[in-house]
Amino acid sequence: MLTIKDDLRGVDAAAVRGTVDLIHRITETDLARPTPCAGWDLAALLGHMTAQHRGFAAAARGGGGDHAVWEPRAGDSYGEAAEDVLSAFAEEGVLDRPFRMPEIDRPIPGRLAIGFHLVDYVVHGWDVARTIDAAYQPEPAVLAAVLPIVRAVPDGPERLGPQAPFRPALTVPAGADPLTEILLLLGRDPSWPGRNR
Repeated sequence: MLTIKDDLRGVDAAAVRGTVDLIHRITETDLARPTPCAGWDLAALLGHMTAQHRGFAAAARGGGGDHAVWEPRAGDSYGEAAEDVLSAFAEEGVLDRPFRMPEIDRPIPGRLAIGFHLVDYVVHGWDVARTIDAAYQPEPAVLAAVLPIVRAVPDGPERLGPQAPFRPALTVPAGADPLTEILLLLGRDPSWPGRNR
Protein backbone atom coordinates (compact mmCIF):
# COMPACT_ATOMS: atom_id res chain seq x y z
CA MET A 1 0.00 0.00 0.00
CA LEU A 2 1.04 3.59 -0.61
CA THR A 3 2.92 5.25 2.24
CA ILE A 4 3.00 8.99 2.87
CA LYS A 5 5.69 10.51 5.05
CA ASP A 6 4.88 14.19 4.59
CA ASP A 7 2.46 16.28 6.61
CA LEU A 8 -0.15 17.16 3.98
CA ARG A 9 -2.46 19.10 6.27
CA GLY A 10 -1.48 22.50 4.91
CA VAL A 11 -2.10 21.60 1.27
CA ASP A 12 -5.25 19.70 2.21
CA ALA A 13 -6.57 22.80 3.97
CA ALA A 14 -5.78 24.91 0.90
CA ALA A 15 -7.64 22.45 -1.34
CA VAL A 16 -10.65 22.31 0.99
CA ARG A 17 -10.87 26.10 1.32
CA GLY A 18 -10.76 26.32 -2.48
CA THR A 19 -13.84 24.09 -2.62
CA VAL A 20 -15.62 26.23 -0.03
CA ASP A 21 -15.14 29.24 -2.31
CA LEU A 22 -16.66 27.26 -5.20
CA ILE A 23 -19.60 26.03 -3.13
CA HIS A 24 -20.50 29.63 -2.22
CA ARG A 25 -21.02 30.29 -5.95
CA ILE A 26 -23.63 27.53 -6.39
CA THR A 27 -27.19 28.70 -7.02
CA GLU A 28 -30.40 26.77 -6.39
CA THR A 29 -30.80 26.13 -10.12
CA ASP A 30 -27.26 24.69 -10.32
CA LEU A 31 -28.17 21.81 -8.00
CA ALA A 32 -29.93 19.83 -10.72
CA ARG A 33 -27.01 20.08 -13.17
CA PRO A 34 -25.20 16.86 -14.14
CA THR A 35 -21.61 16.54 -12.95
CA PRO A 36 -18.51 14.67 -14.15
CA CYS A 37 -19.42 12.04 -11.52
CA ALA A 38 -21.60 9.71 -13.62
CA GLY A 39 -25.15 9.51 -12.31
CA TRP A 40 -24.78 12.37 -9.82
CA ASP A 41 -26.26 15.81 -10.13
CA LEU A 42 -24.64 18.66 -8.26
CA ALA A 43 -26.93 18.25 -5.23
CA ALA A 44 -25.83 14.61 -4.85
CA LEU A 45 -22.17 15.51 -5.28
CA LEU A 46 -22.45 18.28 -2.70
CA GLY A 47 -24.13 15.87 -0.27
CA HIS A 48 -21.33 13.34 -0.81
CA MET A 49 -18.59 15.94 -0.32
CA THR A 50 -20.19 17.22 2.88
CA ALA A 51 -20.67 13.70 4.26
CA GLN A 52 -17.08 12.76 3.44
CA HIS A 53 -15.81 15.73 5.44
CA ARG A 54 -17.89 14.56 8.40
CA GLY A 55 -16.68 10.98 7.95
CA PHE A 56 -13.02 11.93 7.80
CA ALA A 57 -13.48 14.19 10.83
CA ALA A 58 -15.04 11.31 12.75
CA ALA A 59 -12.23 8.98 11.63
CA ALA A 60 -9.64 11.46 12.87
CA ARG A 61 -11.35 11.39 16.26
CA GLY A 62 -11.59 7.61 16.42
CA GLY A 63 -15.17 7.17 15.18
CA GLY A 64 -14.70 6.31 11.51
CA GLY A 65 -15.82 2.72 11.98
CA ASP A 66 -19.44 3.89 12.37
CA HIS A 67 -20.84 3.82 8.84
CA ALA A 68 -23.55 6.33 9.77
CA VAL A 69 -20.99 9.14 10.09
CA TRP A 70 -20.22 8.77 6.37
CA GLU A 71 -23.84 9.17 5.25
CA PRO A 72 -25.26 12.50 3.97
CA ARG A 73 -27.40 14.39 6.47
CA ALA A 74 -30.29 16.59 5.39
CA GLY A 75 -29.54 20.26 5.88
CA ASP A 76 -25.85 19.79 6.71
CA SER A 77 -23.69 22.80 5.89
CA TYR A 78 -20.75 22.25 3.56
CA GLY A 79 -18.79 25.12 5.09
CA GLU A 80 -19.32 23.82 8.63
CA ALA A 81 -18.35 20.28 7.59
CA ALA A 82 -15.19 21.63 5.94
CA GLU A 83 -14.20 23.50 9.09
CA ASP A 84 -14.98 20.39 11.17
CA VAL A 85 -12.61 18.18 9.18
CA LEU A 86 -9.84 20.79 9.14
CA SER A 87 -10.18 21.15 12.92
CA ALA A 88 -10.07 17.38 13.37
CA PHE A 89 -6.99 17.09 11.16
CA ALA A 90 -5.25 19.84 13.17
CA GLU A 91 -5.41 17.82 16.40
CA GLU A 92 -2.12 16.78 17.97
CA GLY A 93 -1.00 13.28 17.02
CA VAL A 94 -3.47 12.91 14.15
CA LEU A 95 -0.84 12.03 11.54
CA ASP A 96 -0.04 8.72 13.17
CA ARG A 97 -3.47 8.03 14.61
CA PRO A 98 -5.27 5.00 13.08
CA PHE A 99 -8.20 5.99 10.88
CA ARG A 100 -11.05 3.58 10.12
CA MET A 101 -12.78 4.08 6.78
CA PRO A 102 -15.62 2.07 5.21
CA GLU A 103 -13.75 1.25 1.99
CA ILE A 104 -10.66 -0.15 3.75
CA ASP A 105 -10.77 -3.29 5.86
CA ARG A 106 -8.09 -2.21 8.33
CA PRO A 107 -7.06 1.03 10.06
CA ILE A 108 -4.67 3.26 8.13
CA PRO A 109 -2.32 5.98 9.44
CA GLY A 110 -3.75 9.47 9.60
CA ARG A 111 -1.17 10.90 7.21
CA LEU A 112 -2.32 8.41 4.53
CA ALA A 113 -6.01 9.12 5.16
CA ILE A 114 -5.35 12.84 4.86
CA GLY A 115 -3.63 12.15 1.52
CA PHE A 116 -6.78 10.35 0.33
CA HIS A 117 -8.90 13.30 1.51
CA LEU A 118 -6.63 15.69 -0.37
CA VAL A 119 -7.01 13.76 -3.64
CA ASP A 120 -10.79 13.65 -3.24
CA TYR A 121 -11.14 17.39 -2.73
CA VAL A 122 -8.83 18.41 -5.56
CA VAL A 123 -10.79 16.19 -7.94
CA HIS A 124 -14.23 17.05 -6.53
CA GLY A 125 -13.27 20.73 -6.64
CA TRP A 126 -12.71 20.28 -10.36
CA ASP A 127 -16.04 18.42 -10.62
CA VAL A 128 -17.89 21.33 -9.03
CA ALA A 129 -16.03 23.95 -11.06
CA ARG A 130 -16.78 22.18 -14.34
CA THR A 131 -20.42 21.78 -13.36
CA ILE A 132 -20.91 25.50 -12.70
CA ASP A 133 -18.49 26.63 -15.44
CA ALA A 134 -16.10 28.25 -12.97
CA ALA A 135 -12.33 28.64 -13.26
CA TYR A 136 -10.37 26.12 -11.21
CA GLN A 137 -6.63 26.04 -10.62
CA PRO A 138 -5.37 24.69 -7.28
CA GLU A 139 -2.09 26.04 -5.97
CA PRO A 140 1.03 24.41 -7.48
CA ALA A 141 2.01 23.00 -4.06
CA VAL A 142 -1.39 21.28 -3.80
CA LEU A 143 -1.03 19.65 -7.21
CA ALA A 144 2.58 18.66 -6.49
CA ALA A 145 1.40 16.83 -3.36
CA VAL A 146 -1.53 15.11 -5.10
CA LEU A 147 0.25 13.86 -8.22
CA PRO A 148 2.46 11.16 -6.62
CA ILE A 149 -0.52 9.83 -4.66
CA VAL A 150 -2.64 9.60 -7.80
CA ARG A 151 0.18 7.91 -9.70
CA ALA A 152 0.17 5.20 -7.02
CA VAL A 153 -3.59 4.48 -7.22
CA PRO A 154 -4.05 0.98 -8.70
CA ASP A 155 -5.71 0.94 -12.12
CA GLY A 156 -7.52 -2.33 -12.67
CA PRO A 157 -10.92 -3.93 -13.17
CA GLU A 158 -12.05 -2.84 -9.71
CA ARG A 159 -12.43 0.65 -11.15
CA LEU A 160 -15.34 -0.61 -13.27
CA GLY A 161 -17.50 -1.49 -10.25
CA PRO A 162 -20.56 0.60 -9.38
CA GLN A 163 -19.02 1.83 -6.11
CA ALA A 164 -15.56 2.54 -7.55
CA PRO A 165 -14.41 6.05 -6.59
CA PHE A 166 -12.51 6.45 -9.87
CA ARG A 167 -12.96 5.25 -13.44
CA PRO A 168 -10.20 3.49 -15.40
CA ALA A 169 -7.26 5.76 -16.23
CA LEU A 170 -7.23 7.59 -19.54
CA THR A 171 -4.11 8.17 -21.64
CA VAL A 172 -1.94 11.02 -20.39
CA PRO A 173 -0.34 12.92 -23.28
CA ALA A 174 3.30 13.96 -23.09
CA GLY A 175 3.69 17.36 -21.48
CA ALA A 176 0.33 17.31 -19.69
CA ASP A 177 0.08 19.80 -16.84
CA PRO A 178 -0.30 18.33 -13.31
CA LEU A 179 -4.06 18.90 -12.99
CA THR A 180 -4.71 17.32 -16.39
CA GLU A 181 -2.57 14.32 -15.48
CA ILE A 182 -4.38 13.90 -12.16
CA LEU A 183 -7.77 13.97 -13.86
CA LEU A 184 -6.79 11.54 -16.61
CA LEU A 185 -5.16 9.07 -14.22
CA LEU A 186 -8.39 8.98 -12.22
CA GLY A 187 -10.56 8.52 -15.30
CA ARG A 188 -11.85 12.09 -15.57
CA ASP A 189 -12.06 13.62 -19.04
CA PRO A 190 -10.68 17.18 -18.82
CA SER A 191 -12.84 18.12 -21.82
CA TRP A 192 -16.06 17.32 -19.90
CA PRO A 193 -18.89 18.02 -20.62
CA GLY A 194 -17.89 17.45 -24.26
CA ARG A 195 -18.15 13.66 -24.58
CA ASN A 196 -19.61 12.87 -21.18
CA ARG A 197 -22.75 15.00 -20.92
